[in-house]
Amino acid sequence: MDAQVKRALERDRVIDITTTGRKTGQQRRIEIWFDNVDGKLFLSGLPGRRGWYANLVAEPNFTFHLKHSVIADLPAKATPIRDPNQKREIFSEILKKRGAEGDLEAWLQGSPLVEVELQGL
Repeated sequence: MDAQVKRALERDRVIDITTTGRKTGQQRRIEIWFDNVDGKLFLSGLPGRRGWYANLVAEPNFTFHLKHSVIADLPAKATPIRDPNQKREIFSEILKKRGAEGDLEAWLQGSPLVEVELQGL
């Protein structure tokens, strides 16, 4: 993996993702935060329904766009995290890093969570 990309995955927070619309088949690009927990990458969002999550469940292959410290379009695959214990462990770490630990139960009840696997790196 390129050293600049590796640093960006460790330090950056805001990226874009391009998913395939589950109903239209059209490409959809949005801005989103990602989290790096012990070298594993995750996408999530505030509690609520998310179109990007539904798109990734229907078609897990997407593009992970780094856009701050380095510009790179990385092919990726999403795996939804549905196991309650695994979600609790991951969200605990994410919220600790964000300084929002008191919100854990709300995130567990209503926030999507996917693990990102970068392809071909």
